[in-house]
Amino acid sequence: MIRGFSHITLSVRDIEESFLFYKDTLGFRPLMRREKSIYFLAGDLWFCIEEDSELRVSSLPEYSHIAFYVEPMDFSVLEEKLINSGVEKFKENSSPGDSLYFLDPNGHKLEIHSGNLRDRLAHYQEDDKAHFF
Repeated sequence: MIRGFSHITLSVRDIEESFLFYKDTLGFRPLMRREKSIYFLAGDLWFCIEEDSELRVSSLPEYSHIAFYVEPMDFSVLEEKLINSGVEKFKENSSPGDSLYFLDPNGHKLEIHSGNLRDRLAHYQEDDKAHFF
């Protein structure tokens, strides 16, 4: 039975550029580096980047993305840091809770979000199209 996430690995074009983005811009904590891969901690999440010469050249058109939780009191500081770093937004927030949807230097769709599942489900309680299990 699945009990949670083990880790996330993303392919990157330039290991050094991506290392600096995830370390300095997002604040991930580097743990280990090899020639073409770097392991980080993001909160309790094991996160890896792996240099890959086959990486696509632009972001994928679908909505699939990875959302990272940010404490509400820290959200605006990180949002401003990301915007000032020049990240490209791929979507405006229309859901409950503060969110910033942006691309990493490789076109991966990421989000910082300050909401939680309980609040999100409560938001949909009044939606007659929502079916709860």
